[in-house]
Amino acid sequence: MQRKWVNSPYTFALGMFAMMVPSQAFSTFYSFFYVEKLGLGIGLATLARTIFLFWDAVNNPLFGHWSDRTNTRLGRRRPWIFGAMPLFMLTFIMVFSPPGGLSQNGLFAWFLTALILFEAVSTVLWVNYGALFPELYQGDRLRAKASAIQQSYQVVALLIGSALTPIIFKALNFPSMSIIYAFVFGIAMLICMLGVRERKEHSVGEPLKLGAAFKETLKNKKFWLFNISNSFAQTVNGLVSSMIPFYAKYVLKIGDDQITILMAAVFVSVIPLVFVWYWICRRMDGVKVWRLSLAVYAVSVLPLWFGFNLVSGVAAGIAVGFGLAGFLVTPAMVSGRIIDEDAEKTGLRREGIYTAVAGFITRSSGLISALAFLIVGLIFGYESGEKPGANPEMTFRVLISIVPFCLLLVSIVISLLTRFEFTTHRRGDLTHGEETHHQL
Repeated sequence: MQRKWVNSPYTFALGMFAMMVPSQAFSTFYSFFYVEKLGLGIGLATLARTIFLFWDAVNNPLFGHWSDRTNTRLGRRRPWIFGAMPLFMLTFIMVFSPPGGLSQNGLFAWFLTALILFEAVSTVLWVNYGALFPELYQGDRLRAKASAIQQSYQVVALLIGSALTPIIFKALNFPSMSIIYAFVFGIAMLICMLGVRERKEHSVGEPLKLGAAFKETLKNKKFWLFNISNSFAQTVNGLVSSMIPFYAKYVLKIGDDQITILMAAVFVSVIPLVFVWYWICRRMDGVKVWRLSLAVYAVSVLPLWFGFNLVSGVAAGIAVGFGLAGFLVTPAMVSGRIIDEDAEKTGLRREGIYTAVAGFITRSSGLISALAFLIVGLIFGYESGEKPGANPEMTFRVLISIVPFCLLLVSIVISLLTRFEFTTHRRGDLTHGEETHHQL
């Protein structure tokens, strides 16, 4: 690996691309696959997500704490990522390859088992990859730019995971799609990790024990309010993307082949818009621009209510793209400052525990999304693709527009509950090494 690519944000962002391709395909199509295609009832699907959440509550913080306490010649985070890579590939394939002829209970058991295994391995990857970001890139401006680069890679992954997936599973099938995406992940993630070098000085010092680590984290009001606010906005990301196939079928009344066009309208528009938000970030305080992005996101989901055909759906999708771009770029600056402030207080870099607990809070958005699906489905009579009820169109108008708007209002209110004042003001360009400075 040439020196100029070591800790380069362009190489590091390949990790985001690698994980988001299968993760987006999973979050967008698992409900559609199990509920619409295989006929699993939404009640059982929601129960599986609820059971997983309790498991996630245990493993997420533990993985983060163990990562912080790891000390090897490869660093703290890289050994975990290398070990999790083949397991991620296998469990992702498992999610979309249930045996044929399963009963409702059998299908539920397979889905729950695959979900628990896949999400556990995903936690290891996301915690350790996420913990690297605030260590490698420090200072508001550098984090904003590194985040914009990372999110542009993420958007390409979102586009592939959302828009290309229907083409692949229609031409082949869901199991073949999962195998293709598993190998895309493996190749891109390997290149990413070969280009990462961790700072040895961040492993110096006696790590806090588990109880003390949680105590310090629990006392951090900024951390909790920031991540609870983000969890409601994160719910919108997952809810909108997972509802698009249903929205296309029941509201826009377009075929599976045109879902790709609708997905592309959202995600292609995000690519240039993340740099618009980077430009805004350079001119505003990180907390202010984060709150602004939440407000813009809330407004941007409303046009989805008025969609009635492909053209109107595409126009609404572009509007959502602007709001989504802001939410993708801006949180990194605030979360990084929270971790920096904790390091100044404790004398330890604890990105792992903070990223893990933050991950659990935001991943709880999956339960919020599943509950919204269940409640709105019960109100309007939607049960599954085999029993869509009398008014599936209204079901998915509400789920893709009104519910996201309400969730984002909650997110905005929570974001205003504290002033987010920090002990130091860091808008400068502190980097993880002189070799990366010229690239940022």
